[in-house]
Amino acid sequence: MSIIDSVWHYIDKYYINGIIYDTSYNIVDTLTYAIVLGISLFWVLKLLGKLKVQIDSKFLISVTPYIIAGSSLRVLEDSNFFASPLNYLFVTPLIYFFMFTVTISVLSVAMYLERKGNIRDYHKLFGYAGAAWALFNIATLVVYDGIVNPVPAAAILFLGITMTGIVYFISWKTNFRLLTDKVNISILFTHLFDASSTFVGMDWLNYYEKHVVPTFFIDLAGKFTSHPSIVMYPLKLIVFIPVLYMIDNDFNAEKDKKLIGLLKLTILVLGLSPAVRNSLRIMMGV
Repeated sequence: MSIIDSVWHYIDKYYINGIIYDTSYNIVDTLTYAIVLGISLFWVLKLLGKLKVQIDSKFLISVTPYIIAGSSLRVLEDSNFFASPLNYLFVTPLIYFFMFTVTISVLSVAMYLERKGNIRDYHKLFGYAGAAWALFNIATLVVYDGIVNPVPAAAILFLGITMTGIVYFISWKTNFRLLTDKVNISILFTHLFDASSTFVGMDWLNYYEKHVVPTFFIDLAGKFTSHPSIVMYPLKLIVFIPVLYMIDNDFNAEKDKKLIGLLKLTILVLGLSPAVRNSLRIMMGV
């Protein structure tokens, strides 16, 4: 076997097969995507700087519908709604590049219209466009698949809200301001929402976890409990509370304002994207 054949075999085994057959992630593609994400963050930071975008709570609200739109597109692909080879565009990691391109394009148009005086606030047009796209995708899913599991889907949302409420109440009682901050607690909600979708999906409906790190801890917890996916709740808290703390305390609030905003946006995406996808899949029985 030549060097080229060996390299191609490696790429096919660890990257392409996962995209084509939608299999679980492996340690190689997981590390690769993590590195690509890290590199991309700096490029995105420069791009948003040129566009003069302020990544504040107003922007986070307006960009959230695009995260939901991307997740619902992913579920449409899971449902075999798209024919080959178009369906590969909506599989990780290609879907992230697709969503980024569309989101930045709509954002640029909205900001251009604001500068020209055609609209007063680009956030509204940007957010409404994303919301319309997300609602269209979800409506298409409902028509194409139908709602199969409404109770588990409602349970996911209830558990996510309840767990977040408990964390917020404890933080309020102990004056732990990090998690009484509206942005931070909202970000943590997306991850507890994600944990709830994993818990309900695996414990109620026999879904399985695709990601390497959660799978490791779920398998480990399986040695001690018959409901191992519940480990996702403490795992999320142990990981993301310190991360949010470091972002808020180890960076200069003024000097690193854009970087802080981008990091929080990234954490939001990492929580909300799988949470919405899992919940929609469960609700549609996909």
